[in-house]
Amino acid sequence: MSLPEDELEKYEQAGKIAREIREEIRKTVKEGMPIIDICEKVEGMTREKGGKPAFPCNVSINDVAAHYTSPPNDIQTIPEKAVVKVDIGVHINGYIADTATTICFDPEYDSMVQTAEEALAHAVEILRPGLSITRFGSEIQKKIKTRGFKPVSNLTGHLIRRYIIHAGKSLPNVFNLSASRLREGEIYGVEPFVTEPDAAGRIDNLKEEYIFRYQKNKSLKNPYAKQILSYIKKNFLTLPFTERWLTKFMSNSNYKSAFAELLKSKAVMGYPVFVEESRKTVAQAEYSILIEKDGCRVLT
Repeated sequence: MSLPEDELEKYEQAGKIAREIREEIRKTVKEGMPIIDICEKVEGMTREKGGKPAFPCNVSINDVAAHYTSPPNDIQTIPEKAVVKVDIGVHINGYIADTATTICFDPEYDSMVQTAEEALAHAVEILRPGLSITRFGSEIQKKIKTRGFKPVSNLTGHLIRRYIIHAGKSLPNVFNLSASRLREGEIYGVEPFVTEPDAAGRIDNLKEEYIFRYQKNKSLKNPYAKQILSYIKKNFLTLPFTERWLTKFMSNSNYKSAFAELLKSKAVMGYPVFVEESRKTVAQAEYSILIEKDGCRVLT
């Protein structure tokens, strides 16, 4: 079933904004640059262009594969010879575009970054209604291994629905037996993750969490926690957020205990930072892609 025209228009609008920001940020990121400046620039540009961030800008460096965004007052900077993955999410009224690029300051990793881009280009060539998810993963794995690198086996692309970034259906970057097939009208964040040939090829969770999401209503003792949760629900709905977007609450001495209660009660969940298990460098490339009658359309 094809996507209704009004929905497609919003996805395309979000996609255009995300694409423009991705290309601009490739020229902006420099060694020594504060990570928080990159995050805030991406999120600020999103708002200036008429969208809203679908999630906090991710800036994941070297062996960190995903889910790092600057916490408030972050002092980290881009190291020399870094491999920097910038993941950008834009939404228009809940219609999400998700895209990522890798900026490489070490020529040693240029071919790995290029492999991620080639794997994504190959995905665009083969995506169509009826394609099995098993076949897709096998094709991407083959493309990456042919170039002498290794796909990250437990990071996948994902179905996107309104206000839901990960909507249940996954697109693996390795062979994976599945009865699922792609359907016309579905939108996916397609994102090959590539690492070094001698890497474990899997990600591990760190204990740090800098990205959060509203999960469910809970009975809260702390009145300030109730106030913060109400703000989160109203402003972010089911989409991820960062504490940087809660600065209006932070001057209150009760903030830390209130936010801790939201996490402990599971009213809010955190996303752990993902790191490659053997601490090897990871590259990523991502587009949001619409499955159409005779193939696919890149939205970002």
